[in-house]
Amino acid sequence: MTDEPRAGPFSLHHRRYEDWFDRHRAAYLSELLAVRALLPWQGRGLEIGVGAGRFAAPLGVAYGIDPAAEMLGYARARGVRAAQAIAEALPFADAVFDYALIVTTICFVDDPVAMLREAARVLRPGGVLVIGFIDRNSPLGQDYLAHQAENVFYREASFYSADEVNALLMDTGFHDPVWVQTLSTPLERIRDIEPVSAGAGQGAFITVRVRH
Repeated sequence: MTDEPRAGPFSLHHRRYEDWFDRHRAAYLSELLAVRALLPWQGRGLEIGVGAGRFAAPLGVAYGIDPAAEMLGYARARGVRAAQAIAEALPFADAVFDYALIVTTICFVDDPVAMLREAARVLRPGGVLVIGFIDRNSPLGQDYLAHQAENVFYREASFYSADEVNALLMDTGFHDPVWVQTLSTPLERIRDIEPVSAGAGQGAFITVRVRH
């Protein structure tokens, strides 16, 4: 699975990816708090695109999948029960999770609609889906787009706006969206953890919670 164009860089450059969280600790913690603001406090959870477990582990998400085997080693070391799989074909039975989490993964999957349908399939009725992503229309999103060819991780990425993510969610049967945002300062200038604010359109990192 790691020969997929979008997953390959995370296997080949996994140490560089890990280093990002240490070099941009305040931004990472700001994102973590934005996700925490909407994630359920209890229940059986799955992170789709768990990566190194930087979100699942501190947020208590017990299960995760990722196509990059090298990333799974980090996630497992952090206590996540992680399996190698793709978002569009989850290796779980129907209706087995209370909530699912997707952080930045939406820009790397080949078929976001298939991913969301799979998330809906494994969620119990009334289950919660939380998605965190970089808003394409934000200054940071525009910067990523401008330098996309230079970034080993984002060369193959497809960035989305908040409106586009909302449309994808509504089209796949999710409802009752709640939005929060953070990172209103350019990445290189973030020195302190930013507070989370309601809505979307100001911050670069957007989190939305919906119900199945």
